[in-house]
Order: sequence, then C-alpha cells, then structure tokens
Amino acid sequence: MDNGLELISATLKQWAKRHSVDLVQIQPGKPPQNAYIERFNRTFRAESLDRFAFIALDEARRMAEDWRHRYTHHRPRRSMGGLSPHHYAMENLPSTSSFK
Repeated sequence: MDNGLELISATLKQWAKRHSVDLVQIQPGKPPQNAYIERFNRTFRAESLDRFAFIALDEARRMAEDWRHRYTHHRPRRSMGGLSPHHYAMENLPSTSSFK
C-alpha cells in the first residue's frame, strides 16, 4: 500500500491486527510497485470525486457505490476484447441447455 498519511494511522494498524492482515507498504518513491491501485485511485478521483460537489456523506457514499458498480460490471475492458465484464461473461458462459 501507499505511504500516505491516511494509510499509516494507528486505527488502520489496529484494524489490520484484529483481522490478521499484514500491511505491506511500497518503497518510498516507487509508485509502480502499486500501479493497479494507483490507476484505480486516479480513475475514481477523475470520474467521481472531482466531478461532483457532495452535500452529505451519504450522498458521496451512494454515488461512489454507483460508480463502483458501473466500473466493475459495465466498463469495457481491453483485456476482454472491449467488452464489459457482464457482456464478456454472457458471451463466454458454456451453454447449459441440452435441448435443441
């Protein structure tokens, strides 16, 4: 994980210990070690957080969840031939019907 202040808090360390999670930080100045999450964070910031002025925390949570759903289910992926995960799964599921 990143070395940002939000990720080195005592609360996070306590939570990790309670849940048997090892916190492993990237080396300072080496963001490529964490490229996937850096890309995700940049995309989320650009497509959600930077686009809206939130009135309340519940509104921000709802919009973030809506964005997350679109991102994980409907956003096209190059690795899936330009299809969304949903459409890729539908095209690649084996047929279970034995009727002709």
